[in-house]
Amino acid sequence: MENPEKSFREATAPIAPRIRDLLRALPPQIQTSISEIRLRAGRPICLWGKGVTWFLNHEGVTLQQEQGLCASMEDLQESFREMCSYSIYSHQEQIRTGFLTLQGGHRVGVCGTAVYREGKQTGIRDVSSLNIRIARAVPGCAGALLKRPEILEGGLLLAGPPASGKTTLLRDIAMYLSGGQNSAIHKVTVIDERGEICGVNNGIPAWSSLNCDVLDGFQKVDGILLAVRSMSPEYLICDELGGLGEAQALVQSVNAGAAVIASIHAGSLSELLHRPQTKALLQSGAFQRIALLSHGVPGHIQQLLRAGDLLAQVDRGSFSSFSRSHSGISGVEETA
Repeated sequence: MENPEKSFREATAPIAPRIRDLLRALPPQIQTSISEIRLRAGRPICLWGKGVTWFLNHEGVTLQQEQGLCASMEDLQESFREMCSYSIYSHQEQIRTGFLTLQGGHRVGVCGTAVYREGKQTGIRDVSSLNIRIARAVPGCAGALLKRPEILEGGLLLAGPPASGKTTLLRDIAMYLSGGQNSAIHKVTVIDERGEICGVNNGIPAWSSLNCDVLDGFQKVDGILLAVRSMSPEYLICDELGGLGEAQALVQSVNAGAAVIASIHAGSLSELLHRPQTKALLQSGAFQRIALLSHGVPGHIQQLLRAGDLLAQVDRGSFSSFSRSHSGISGVEETA
């Protein structure tokens, strides 16, 4: 069973002590509600969770921005160095893409001034803000999907905006399938490029109920092909699909008999349909259904779509029949 307070302690461990101590002094019900901590140089420290924005101060939290404690540039620099284990150079590749992954799968977004060499972005300097996203397991959040095994067996693509719970859902599905919660223990391989799903540290996932094979830090194409060649998975799980090469690799996983459960960023159905890789993903045959998530409580499914029907609409360039929303959290209704 996951300990939410432990997750909060892990995520706040590298933050500058004067801020960390205030965060850890907050009441447990506040700590476990926080999903993001934003540090901006010279601006109030912002805490976000469950649709509420708080600001940290010496008395606890406030809803008034002007009463919030401001983070200094020294706070950011100290926190950033700690997040990099005092070896910024060894983390350059992650920093270049704008994030760091902490022990436990917690992810830190990094903003600052871009560094370019010969027209290519090579890094970020003068870090001006950090956004710590706290990774938590939410057991049972995928319950609406798990009630219908055929949804997972046919391949499922989760689409939603940032903070809609895509990674949390993937984690819960991986726990369910690999942990024998449905009386069968399935062979599950997770391709965890950014270390967010499993939070592997020294080869061990952060959540003990994850009984699966983890390809940690592998780029998705490499991970998909390796998993198919050597791990014989029944289920292949990965997050944040984005490239056309990934769609081509997924074809091989389908041919090998693995069901794919993955996620993609899309703020709306319209945005999903207009992404160039969507058609390639649908044509790969890896997904029979697409679940569109709404921003809010992890597991809230706004629409469940049949991939074949959606692909036909994409080919025709007509999306109107998919424009309405459904609150299918309990029954997972499908839009035909």
